Amino acid sequence: MKKITKTLFVATLAISPLLASVSAVADYPKRPVSFVVPWPPGDLEDIVTRMIADEMHKQTGVPASVINKPGGGGIVGALDVSRARADGQMVGSFVADILTTHIHSGNAPYDQNTFEPVGIFLDYPFVIAANADAPYNNLAELAEYSKENNISLGHFGYQALPTAITFKAAEQQGIRIASDAAFDENNCATLATGDATIINTTTQLILSCLSSGEVKILTSLTHERLSIAPEIATLAEQTGITQTTWNGLFVKAGTPESVKEKIADIAQAALNSDRVRDISNTTGAGIYWIGGREAEELVAKDFENTKELLEYMNK
Repeated sequence: MKKITKTLFVATLAISPLLASVSAVADYPKRPVSFVVPWPPGDLEDIVTRMIADEMHKQTGVPASVINKPGGGGIVGALDVSRARADGQMVGSFVADILTTHIHSGNAPYDQNTFEPVGIFLDYPFVIAANADAPYNNLAELAEYSKENNISLGHFGYQALPTAITFKAAEQQGIRIASDAAFDENNCATLATGDATIINTTTQLILSCLSSGEVKILTSLTHERLSIAPEIATLAEQTGITQTTWNGLFVKAGTPESVKEKIADIAQAALNSDRVRDISNTTGAGIYWIGGREAEELVAKDFENTKELLEYMNK
């Protein structure tokens, strides 16, 4: 009898983690889920994350909402997620900078082990844009123009990955930037008012003036040419610089795998919708899904790659 009891006890221990995992996903979400977007509303990560939140509510019946918490280049919102429980009730929608350059620079109150990726879903259509009547159409022509004329750059801050990429490209191409400034939003008004000669921004923020013909794209910081501007060569084509910027869903480290898998399933269902395809076609954004081990490897790779860019910005 004692031997049987002991055997049953050992067997129970063996299946306990499995039962706990099943229980976690069966009970998730237990209460309203918050998706934290550490930027103002309106850009692509915000729009797509709202669709994911809507899908979660649709599938589970539990309220899910997006909380916009800008500040500190994304650190303020990321800090909220870092303080949350590891239960998937708070999910961060994070740009690459939050997991890379901010940690390297030492201004993040968390480290590379604080978060775990659920999945990467967006290749930002970052571009360098100028007024349509500017006498240059690519980086080589901009470099030539800058020899005799002052160029001012509008960007999202020195610790933003696209900013570092832009400055590196400028140095490589011989583009002389006379002045630069950081803006919360680099949009049509930034160029129209003359606050900047060129801006580093996303297509989503300048769609209206691209459509009207008031603004043009000089290059895109993307893996592939933009579907909305296939004639414009990417930064990689013009300079050889291949680094791009992504956005993904992240949770506090230690969140049960089953919970992450459920969030991932819901996210992929949202991304496989006509609405998301329309956004991709309209903005040129690369919308896809990289999950699991592949997502972890991508984050780790970019964590190492951004060291060089940060060293360049700090020299």
